[in-house]
Amino acid sequence: MKILLTGATGYIGKRLLPALIQEGHYVVCLVRDAARFHPSESFISQITVLEADLLRPETLVLPNDIDAAYYLVHSMSNSKSYTGLEEASAKNFIQALSGSSIKQVIYLSGIVNEENLSPHLSSRKNVEEILQTGNFHLTTLRAGIIIGSGSASFEIIRDLVEKLPIMVTPRWLNTKCQPIGIEDVIRFLQKALNNEKLFDRNFDIGGPDILTYKEMLLQYALVRNLKRKIWIVPVMTPRLSSYWLYFVTSTTYRLAVNLVDSMKVEVVCRDNAINDITGVIPDSYREALNKTFSTLQHQSIISSWKDAGSEFRISDFIQVPEYGCFKDTREKEYESKAHTIEKIWRIGGETGWYFGNWLWQFRGFLDKVVGGVGLRRGRTNINTIDAGDSLDFWRVLYANKKEGRLLLFAEMKLPGEAWLEFRIKGNKVIQTATFRPKGLAGRLYWFAVLPVHGIIFKGMINRIAS
Repeated sequence: MKILLTGATGYIGKRLLPALIQEGHYVVCLVRDAARFHPSESFISQITVLEADLLRPETLVLPNDIDAAYYLVHSMSNSKSYTGLEEASAKNFIQALSGSSIKQVIYLSGIVNEENLSPHLSSRKNVEEILQTGNFHLTTLRAGIIIGSGSASFEIIRDLVEKLPIMVTPRWLNTKCQPIGIEDVIRFLQKALNNEKLFDRNFDIGGPDILTYKEMLLQYALVRNLKRKIWIVPVMTPRLSSYWLYFVTSTTYRLAVNLVDSMKVEVVCRDNAINDITGVIPDSYREALNKTFSTLQHQSIISSWKDAGSEFRISDFIQVPEYGCFKDTREKEYESKAHTIEKIWRIGGETGWYFGNWLWQFRGFLDKVVGGVGLRRGRTNINTIDAGDSLDFWRVLYANKKEGRLLLFAEMKLPGEAWLEFRIKGNKVIQTATFRPKGLAGRLYWFAVLPVHGIIFKGMINRIAS
């Protein structure tokens, strides 16, 4: 079958693509920014990459011979006005498919069985209702908490349990949910394809366990052999809950607000009818956790919510500006080219920045205080870097290991824009920090941090080249 995969660079899309190709399907990958899309070379003969924006109808020129499509698009972590964006995207999607021969659309949504829904879940339900008006059979799979390496839910659970032996928590930790492993989500998405028993219907998908968020945290602790105490207090407001989640975990504040709103709503499956239709028997919560830990230990994380959550297009920033910029450029002869490139490719995350790590951590803390991303995002994979990846409070714009060039763009809160570049040239490594200030505040900022930059950047290039 010829399948349209929207959100191919997203958390679910990156994992669904290999599964579809393994089944022999030809996949049209719809991406907003092709520079972020890095499919395996073995996929090339079975895919077409289509760069288009669902919010810009003029870019949506779709093939008319598509058999089915997966709709895996949402904007919750990218914009305050995500409800309107998601509605517009769904309407433009239907319009773009109006002249095609498509038979089925499969939409991954959230469990919406309560009367009073959060704005996030209400938006998901609204998108489903819009998609139902399309000239195709709609199959909606509604999931709750997804457990898997790189998922926002799992990363929050991991941050809380690993970092806090004692937790004073908001009362929404008593809310019930029905978690499901990422492998089971992918299996359900596969089994739904061209399954006429699922046409024009919606189904809740979840594992066999119904747990409170508190029970999920404690079971995680048991699996990890950690002793944890949790006290729930009724006085923590949604705003305080969001701040608590934001400062303790790697989530962004905007995502924390939306998650807290949703975590007050029970997300429990109505039934498990889809299990009988598809033959999928989901893993328990503990089984999903163990599979996730195995993936983490083998450093085989396929996708992460952190890499899929950035708004800007790489092409808009990949050309480092010269005019009106401050620069700090340093050169150093390296002792070993291969070793130096290897050091550059392992920078950030658990490896750190080779010099003055406590200063980098303090800068990350300050960024968190003013609502930035901080350093807690780390990196998805310790060995590989691709354009579009998050790397602490940077976003990777360009990464070519053979060329020996890595270009990063700052996503921290700044009175301007900042780039950090590493480049191998001849027998030297060249390290360049570029800052384009915005107004007087930007210029004052640059001169205020100049002494610290002098220490950090000098130490960093010396360590990288040695």
